[in-house]
Amino acid sequence: MKLLNQAIEKDQSGYVRLVPEEPEDMWHIYNLIQKGDQLQASTIRGVKSESSTGSVTTDRIRVKLTISIEDVFFDVQAGALRINGRNIAENRHVGIGQYHTLDLEMNQPFTLSKREWDLISLQRIKDASDITKQADVAAVTMHEGLAVICLLTQYMTVVRQRIEVAIPRKRKGSTSNYEKGLERFYDQVCRAIKQHIDFNVVKVVILGSPGFVRDQFFDYMMAQAIKTEDKILMENKAKFLRVHTSSGHKGALEEVMRDPQIKARLADTKSTQEVKAMDDFYQMLNNNPDRAFYGYEDVRKAADNGAIGTLMVTDELFRAADIQTRRKYINLVEDSKATNANVLVFSSLHVSGEQLQQLTGVAAILNFPLVIDSDAEYSSSDDDDARKAPGEDEDIDIV
Repeated sequence: MKLLNQAIEKDQSGYVRLVPEEPEDMWHIYNLIQKGDQLQASTIRGVKSESSTGSVTTDRIRVKLTISIEDVFFDVQAGALRINGRNIAENRHVGIGQYHTLDLEMNQPFTLSKREWDLISLQRIKDASDITKQADVAAVTMHEGLAVICLLTQYMTVVRQRIEVAIPRKRKGSTSNYEKGLERFYDQVCRAIKQHIDFNVVKVVILGSPGFVRDQFFDYMMAQAIKTEDKILMENKAKFLRVHTSSGHKGALEEVMRDPQIKARLADTKSTQEVKAMDDFYQMLNNNPDRAFYGYEDVRKAADNGAIGTLMVTDELFRAADIQTRRKYINLVEDSKATNANVLVFSSLHVSGEQLQQLTGVAAILNFPLVIDSDAEYSSSDDDDARKAPGEDEDIDIV
């Protein structure tokens, strides 16, 4: 995404002018827009005109509108963003107060104005306009008869195609039907890879499967590439990275992102940092639960004590319709950063974000243990004797 202009006042009101350049930019914009914001963009609108003879014609013309946003719809698969609201600026074709739906277009500039720009929104703009922060990864998880082709970025895991092919079982004395079914399956996966993966952008293509399915498929794909003189696949052979997964379902990506090979290849990407943070959180929860909190109330009190080392929140919390709900999570992030905590905002469309969402959407790894005290809500201690067992005079539960 390209940032053309930005004007933020001392009271945090102001506007930004942006140009979406990639489908993922629409996801960023979706997270920036809130009800009550003002959006100025050009759009195509049908305008009726009546001739002197009384005949009515409708012409489609491009007009520039400024609307007060009331509703936003984002189609993940198509990367389409539609914003509905009332026109608030004089226009010869659209009256003030009339409703209109704006479809944001790729490479078309727009201006977004807010009464208050919070640090989460400003950081998102900074990250989205920094090309060095993009993670260009594709993944194919598969087992016999099932394959899922995904595109992974630092903010999203998008399923581009799911392939299911019935493969006959091996029969004693004859495996021809089984082999034909398997070849048909591999052929469909090959075509899907060529259709959905842009090798000019993608740096790594992860092949994950149980057993030897990934190796057999890779050998088949390369043999077909040589046979058909497919230069794209042959030239990008080194980009394929084969790893073990327990299944071919999308959920297996969680295992894939934990693989040491993957972490080494994607060491600088945001998604790998998130997966590592979740791994560290679960390990802490198992080994030292007084240093692993989740749920807003628990994490808030940890922040009040300056105990947070790593704060993890999903971006879905910042899209809440209720302003007070958004504000309390923004304050939590600001307060945590003030104590030098590492703050990670997880995308709800990424596998790690989906995992965090199951833990209420907010979790923290603490620098030191905090235990609940019946008189003072929290106290820090390294003495096991001072810790209460869960359920004894507690205001809230720590899991």
